[in-house]
Amino acid sequence: MARSIYLDNAATTPVAGEVAVVVQEAMLGTFGNPSSPHTMGLEAERLVGEAREILARALGSKNHEVYFTSGGTEADNLAIRGVLAAQVRKGRHVVASAVEHAAVLETLRHLARMELCEYTLVPPDGKGIVAPEAVARALRADTVLVSVMLVNNEVGTVQPIPEIVRRVKEQDPRVVCHTDAVQALGNVPCRVEELGVDLLSMSGHKLGGPKGVGSLFCREGTRLISQITGGGQEEGLRSGTENVPGIAGFGRAVALAMENMEARTAKLRQLQRHLLSRLETIPDSHIHGDPLSNAPHIINVGFPGVRGEVLVHALASEGVYVSTGSACSSKKAIHSHVLETMGVPRAVLEGSIRISLGADNTLEEMNIVAELIGQAVMELRRYQRQ
Repeated sequence: MARSIYLDNAATTPVAGEVAVVVQEAMLGTFGNPSSPHTMGLEAERLVGEAREILARALGSKNHEVYFTSGGTEADNLAIRGVLAAQVRKGRHVVASAVEHAAVLETLRHLARMELCEYTLVPPDGKGIVAPEAVARALRADTVLVSVMLVNNEVGTVQPIPEIVRRVKEQDPRVVCHTDAVQALGNVPCRVEELGVDLLSMSGHKLGGPKGVGSLFCREGTRLISQITGGGQEEGLRSGTENVPGIAGFGRAVALAMENMEARTAKLRQLQRHLLSRLETIPDSHIHGDPLSNAPHIINVGFPGVRGEVLVHALASEGVYVSTGSACSSKKAIHSHVLETMGVPRAVLEGSIRISLGADNTLEEMNIVAELIGQAVMELRRYQRQ
């Protein structure tokens, strides 16, 4: 049987068996429209309500503060566009970190080109951490939103969100604080009272759920203007018939993640540390971020003298699946904006790969992967010198 070691879980995760069953049952048995007043509609509405309650429990929020979307990208867009539309009298300035996902950065760039917003990007330090005081310094009188992700999708850096929110609110309590928690949910605590945020984005397929479903936590009292209008679903904030099978699957995935979070993250941390110890023995390897405080499932490592995309393909030919960075931009001929803004030298940046672990990975696989990476790096460097 051919080898297959999947280490691209930050891009997407395998759907859990229990989740697939829930999705199928909803598709085949609970196919009513949740807005319909009859029994079949009420049953579909019940599934949506149960999933909403599960997410609220995971976040420590109220049920009515959880709104379903088509994924993390839509949740980020709703947060940014919705706040700007609601706060137009105060201003149109947004502060974000320079290491945000494209769902945030490209949205800001697009809105700025349309002259609908102005934005300031706060760079991180060499480990990828954004300083709370730097975020506070970037605030202006017309700032309406601050957006800093909880866990970076490329490097795994965990940002000091509670302190960032505290600094921002002390300076201007009217500023809305948003965090993209797509890589965080199920891997690090996401309790909204502890984080202090007003808005928090999530996605189903990053923790064993189906693709095409996500959610936005919106704290009670935070004003957002809907960006998709129509039938008034999701309390008028996000119109469109709900994706009942996806939402039901998302709910089950979150429930499973919360039930097993402590044991699973402990295992991921063990795998991460073991693989790091092996990767650090490869000559001239560079571990990005802060491995001691990163999220437990992401490793980003660079090998000067090697092209990252070539290394990815070399490993794929051996049945090992990693990536060069964000799945949303890895097919484009661009370098990682995250590593670039962290000040990573060009030669190291170009030879960097992201390894993202899953709960099904094993220590034996880590040994195999480290050996294969070491061999591939040596061969590619030798080829480059010829």
